[in-house]
Amino acid sequence: MNYSNTSDPVEIFYPRGATIFASVCAVLFSVVGVVGNLITAVALLRCSKLRHHATTAFVISLCMSDLLFCSINLPLTASRYINQAWVLSCTLCKLFAFFFYGNVAVSLLSMVAITINRYILISCHSLYDKLYTPRYICLMLLFAWVFSFSMMVPPLLEVWGRLGLDPPTFSCTILKKDGKSPKKMLFILGFLLPCVVIIVSYTCIYWKVRQSRRNLQAHNPSGSNANNVAPTTSQFLQRREDIRLTRLMLSIFCCFLLCFLPLMLVNVADDEIRYPVVHVLASVLAWASSVVNPFIYAGSNRQYRAAYRRLLCCTGARGQGETGHRTGAATGGG
Repeated sequence: MNYSNTSDPVEIFYPRGATIFASVCAVLFSVVGVVGNLITAVALLRCSKLRHHATTAFVISLCMSDLLFCSINLPLTASRYINQAWVLSCTLCKLFAFFFYGNVAVSLLSMVAITINRYILISCHSLYDKLYTPRYICLMLLFAWVFSFSMMVPPLLEVWGRLGLDPPTFSCTILKKDGKSPKKMLFILGFLLPCVVIIVSYTCIYWKVRQSRRNLQAHNPSGSNANNVAPTTSQFLQRREDIRLTRLMLSIFCCFLLCFLPLMLVNVADDEIRYPVVHVLASVLAWASSVVNPFIYAGSNRQYRAAYRRLLCCTGARGQGETGHRTGAATGGG
C-alpha cells in the first residue's frame, strides 16, 4: 500500500534489517495464516451445530479471504522485500494488486454482513428467519465477493488508472493513468463506508441491548412470582448468548481496524516516505490482521473451541454436548 506520489522517480532507502524483518514476518504469517484459516473453515463446516448458522457462513467467507491473502499475497511480499525489488513478471504484479485490494474489500464486507446479521438478530428478531434463509445468505456472500473484485476491474483493464509497479517502493499497487486514479473512490467504497456501517451498527446494537436490559429489569422486579421468572430467565440466557457472540465479532472488527489504521495514517502523514522503517512496520502490522482471527475465535468462544477440538483431536463426544440455539449464535464466551 506504500507508493510514491511524486511525478519524478525518487530513491527511497530501506534499511536492510527492516526488509529482512518484513520478509521473515511475511513468510511466518503466510504459514500460520494458511494453516489457521484453513483449519477454522474446515472445523466450522464439519460442526453440525454451527454450519447452519448465518453468522458461520460469513465467518467462513472472512476466513477464505484471509486464506487467499496469506497464500497469494504474503509469499510474493516476502520475495519483494528480500530482493528489495519486484523480480517477477508484470502480469503477476498486476494480479498481486488485484488480489490485495480485492481481499481487503471482501474482508470488510464480510464483517459488514456479520454486523448486520447481529443487529437484526438482536434488534429485529422477528425478521431474522425470513431474511437469513440459505438462498439469501448465498446471495449476500456472492454480492460481497463479486462487488469487491469488480471494483478492481477498471484499473486491471487500465480503463481508470492501472495496476503496476511503483519502482521507488518496489510495490505493486494502483497507479495513475492520464493523471487519474480510482484509489480514493476505492478507499471510500471498499474501506471507509464499510467501517462507518459497522461502527453505526454496533452502536445501535449497544443501545438496543442497554434498552432491553432496562426493560427486563422493569418487568422482572425481585418480587415477581415464580411462574414469570422461568421464561424470563430463559429469554435472558438466550439473549446473553447472542450478545457474547456479538462481542466476539466486534473484537474481530476492532482488531482489523487496529491493524490497518497505522498503515492508513502513516501513508497520509508521511506521503513522501521519509521514514521507510515506519512504513515497513505499519505494513507488517496490517498483514497480521489476516492471521489473528483464528486465535480470537479459539480464545473467546467455547463452541468455536469445541469445533477446533473435534477436528484436531477427534473428541466428538464432548463437543457434541455443546449446542447452539436456533437463531444463529455459537454459545458461550471465554
